[in-house]
Amino acid sequence: MKKITRILAALCAAVLALGMFASCSSGNSDMQYVKSNGKLIIGITYFAPMDYFDTDGTTLIGFDHDLAVEVCKKLGVTPEFQEIDWTKKEVELNAKTIDCIWNGMTVDPDRAANMELTSNYMKNRQVVVVKQEKAAEITSVDSLSGLTGVAEGGSAGESIIKKNAALAAKYVAAETQAYALLEVKSGTADYCVIDSVMANSLIKAEGSDYADLAIVENLTLAEDEFYAVAFRKGSDLAAKVSEILADLVKDGTVDKIAAKYGLSDVIVK
Repeated sequence: MKKITRILAALCAAVLALGMFASCSSGNSDMQYVKSNGKLIIGITYFAPMDYFDTDGTTLIGFDHDLAVEVCKKLGVTPEFQEIDWTKKEVELNAKTIDCIWNGMTVDPDRAANMELTSNYMKNRQVVVVKQEKAAEITSVDSLSGLTGVAEGGSAGESIIKKNAALAAKYVAAETQAYALLEVKSGTADYCVIDSVMANSLIKAEGSDYADLAIVENLTLAEDEFYAVAFRKGSDLAAKVSEILADLVKDGTVDKIAAKYGLSDVIVK
């Protein structure tokens, strides 16, 4: 009887261990975690033409917004867009207050090492924006020395400025790229460094509120960049979303959304 009891106890322990293993394995799957919640919480900042409000002031639109909606349809979950502090994006991601960062996020070695990134879906570069009357005076990076510069905190633009001691000396961080642009417009900053995708969308649009600003053409700050979607390190969702993005390129969905926002020439195929 004692022997049978020991055997049963051992079997129960084995079953319990297997259950715990299965539970742990399930817990390691971001895909299962998101599907069990029925939604994908997407960390964004308001950034035209990627995520911004339509003219009614309440409807969220944009290239990244529309593309995320299509991806979530394929995943079988509901997209939920949540504004984040860009400087704390990794903290929010790891704390699971958001499930991904999908907001024109530039790929760099540090992000690739600490987050799970999808395949690249859009090309970008950092540009300098100044008042129109100042544009002709900026002929090189050295021309910015002694001027007050601004960029979004935690952005690729900030990284470029901080790598140059002369520029970093008079640098001020802004909450968002939109605020960085406003600093230049208001005259509280001489220049800003922001994404070309945003700069072209806002400055060159017909009837733009930023028509008095200009992108400094032919000024190369760094190599061209790429955007990707970021998930928690080791997440199985990154590979799945990459697969879905490839399918949406093939069936023309990405081209259709890109044309809507004037981004056809920067899509990665």
